[in-house]
Amino acid sequence: MFTGLIEEIGVVAECAPRPRSRTITITADKILEGTVVGDSIAVNGACLTVTGIGEGFFRADAVAETLRATNLESLRPGNRVNLERALRLGDRLHGHLVSGHVDGIARVDSVRAEGNSRVMTFSCPREFLALIAAKGSVTLDGTSLTVASADRSSFSVAVIPHTAGATTLSDRSPGDRLNLECDLFARYLARLTEFEGGCYGAGFDRRRD
Repeated sequence: MFTGLIEEIGVVAECAPRPRSRTITITADKILEGTVVGDSIAVNGACLTVTGIGEGFFRADAVAETLRATNLESLRPGNRVNLERALRLGDRLHGHLVSGHVDGIARVDSVRAEGNSRVMTFSCPREFLALIAAKGSVTLDGTSLTVASADRSSFSVAVIPHTAGATTLSDRSPGDRLNLECDLFARYLARLTEFEGGCYGAGFDRRRD
């Protein structure tokens, strides 16, 4: 689990193609403190397992399913990426619960200044829009954000200066594709409502021991 608060911006050093996967090497500093092979790091919001560590870098493999669902396939050497280590029990939860399992892609439709913030509007597949609500939470490229508005075709977020400076959101412009993770609880609620009768309709026994 993650919080959606980016710890560091890393830089892609290498993307090596493998059969139905890619091995990505990322240079970093803070994120390497205490990290060992086998740990989880969210790269642009996608949970990856560390497969190698060296002086100032780590490696991780992105498998076929990850490449299909995220923007990691488009990464090139020199690209900046948002990084976050897995949440430790006992840590303060300043963002929201983020699984690191990307739902799909959100495309930047527009970016405009509003005071000292940047209002970014996104479009995404309709099935994901149903899980995004105004004043709720959404994760974009691993960054926990509050939804400013949402309708049937798009949603928007307001990016404050601190968030813009601490993440790659300041690099984004119309047409860019970001990894989208909808609110964890919205996912389960949507799934539950697919079954008539809620939990009982899903096959849970009404009887109690």
